[in-house]
Amino acid sequence: MVSKEFVVAIELGSSKITGIAGKKNLDGSIHVLAVVREDSSSFIRKGYVYNIDKTAQCLSSIISKLEKTLKTSITQVFVGVGGQSIRSVRNVITKELPADTQVSQAMVSELMDANRSMKYPDQEILDAAEQEYKVDTQYQLDPVGIQCSHIEGNFLNILQRKTFFKNLNLCFETAGINVAEMYLAPLALADSVLTEAEKRSGCALVDMGADTTTVSVYFKNVLRHLAVIPLGGNHITKDIASLQMEESDAEKMKLKYASAFTDNNDIDNNLKLNIDADHTVDSRTFIEIVEGRMEEIIANVWCQIPDEYCDKLLGGIVITGGASNIRDIEKAFQNYTHVEKVRLAKFVTQTITSVQPDLTLKDGSMNTVLGLLAKGDMNCAGQEMSSSNDLFASNKPGDVAAETRKPRQPSELSAGVVRTAEEIRRAEDEARAKKEEEDRIAREKAEEEAREAERIRRENNPFNKMGRKLKKFAMMMVADDSEE
Repeated sequence: MVSKEFVVAIELGSSKITGIAGKKNLDGSIHVLAVVREDSSSFIRKGYVYNIDKTAQCLSSIISKLEKTLKTSITQVFVGVGGQSIRSVRNVITKELPADTQVSQAMVSELMDANRSMKYPDQEILDAAEQEYKVDTQYQLDPVGIQCSHIEGNFLNILQRKTFFKNLNLCFETAGINVAEMYLAPLALADSVLTEAEKRSGCALVDMGADTTTVSVYFKNVLRHLAVIPLGGNHITKDIASLQMEESDAEKMKLKYASAFTDNNDIDNNLKLNIDADHTVDSRTFIEIVEGRMEEIIANVWCQIPDEYCDKLLGGIVITGGASNIRDIEKAFQNYTHVEKVRLAKFVTQTITSVQPDLTLKDGSMNTVLGLLAKGDMNCAGQEMSSSNDLFASNKPGDVAAETRKPRQPSELSAGVVRTAEEIRRAEDEARAKKEEEDRIAREKAEEEAREAERIRRENNPFNKMGRKLKKFAMMMVADDSEE
């Protein structure tokens, strides 16, 4: 019997995998019950899982630790999808209609389904963001109810390499963990750190992680561009380590001394920074190395913002993520991009309560996993764990069946939702069964039509016609003889 209700979310990052459990309150706030972090640098690189077994072991460990803290088994989890291979591609689907046809929701859904059916070599469509619809010559966000003879759907397809997506799903299958739902991590993050005004007026969300930096551009409440840059906080650490020191020491120096922007007049050419008791490094050299890498990251971020939106970022640039804690990062972005409105999002907009030390820091490193937690909408709690040492007591996630969703059509998916591998398989099985039934009906209809055509052909055959006439004549003769 389920005695608790909570949601569990997991974020797979390049430096760590984070598992979090929280209870949603009626007022919309979330009370975090448990947080578990484990290092992932040895099997996840730039958000890509390259060692499935180690990742599965880490996921199992995180679930076990969460269950121990919660004293309740976990039946399923919500997962964020991110990583270097994610990118966005624009696509247009058109449909010609009879004159003065009124656009229905079914027509819009047909365009969405057609867009989702697009095939990209070695790429999987994770999500499709509606941009706008061109109804004859006018652009509309919602075309339903408008009369036209031509409708054009503009979409932003979010793609990921199929092998990356397959590996991610395989990790959870190997670990025996049910996935309730997969979300695009950048979109879940945006919903938790951006304001409605920022999305509406236009903004760029920059999520700086350990190995990657994700750029999401919004305008008029619509995602316009998404890209992942293979540069992050670890690259600054490695650059510092080139000054003849261990990476662990370089990380400490980055946290202690690094600044994204330093005015030239504030640099002391005689200042030495201590590496350890016996080693130092010139302050100017250190500053130039850090600023050089930061400028490269910012330049790449700015290049990812489409030209048509560069002058429309009235909401400015919003920076978040664990690697965004470097000092004066706002000044660095302002100096390079000339965008005056730059905000550092250290925490999510939702009301979060917890005694967990990971959350009280509010340094941006937990924003994505909190965004995923906020998205979760199904109970992940199973049975209460037995407190006894009974070896035969069952505490497995499967003791209580998890809530499941029916396979959805592409047009039924909410923004940012990625169909899980199991859901895709179930949908494919349904589609296959439906196709087989349609083929059977079509085959039977074709056979019936063939039989009918053969019957008509035989009836119209000259010899058959002659035979029928002779038979009829013979019957008439017999009838005449019998009358006599």
